[in-house]
Amino acid sequence: MTVEPEDAKKEKSGKGGGLRESLFLLVCGVVVALLLQVFVFQSFYIPSESMERTLVEGDRVVVNKLHGDSERGDIVVFEGWNNEHTIKRVIAVGGDTVKCCDAKRRITVNGIPLDESSYLYSEDFPSGDPFEKIVPEGRLWVMGDHRTASADSRAHEERLGEGSIPESDVIGRAVAIYWPFSRATILSRPESFLKVR
Repeated sequence: MTVEPEDAKKEKSGKGGGLRESLFLLVCGVVVALLLQVFVFQSFYIPSESMERTLVEGDRVVVNKLHGDSERGDIVVFEGWNNEHTIKRVIAVGGDTVKCCDAKRRITVNGIPLDESSYLYSEDFPSGDPFEKIVPEGRLWVMGDHRTASADSRAHEERLGEGSIPESDVIGRAVAIYWPFSRATILSRPESFLKVR
């Protein structure tokens, strides 16, 4: 029968315990990351130019799935008209009257003109075709920032809700661009929307 010094026993049990603890922490970290992915945050890839200049093709965004009610100016990911994940900007919410365009060719919401210069594609205009809609309660009027390249609410007016989407179809609000790293930024609501009542 062999006998080991007391110090050697402590050293061996410490190594095994440290490995088990590290594995446990690693598994916990993976589980937490998966839960966050499923219930709180999700990553989405931007496949087209419809949200330029805010989002360009190839950007990756983080979407907050616990966003609460969507507000005017939010960039949201939703189950689109063709049952695909779609990303657009909320221009008007339920009960709003959205119209294009006023005498200065600006979109108005409840009679308030929007200053879209901070996000609208630089060579674009608010809308090629005039429209005026009262957004039904529980629905959203959404548009891309690159209006001539965006199949948004204007392109689906013949559908239920006259182009608007159900709030319940919203997956979450885009909160940041995280890739490519050179374009990483927080996505905030433009100030122009704060004037709308």
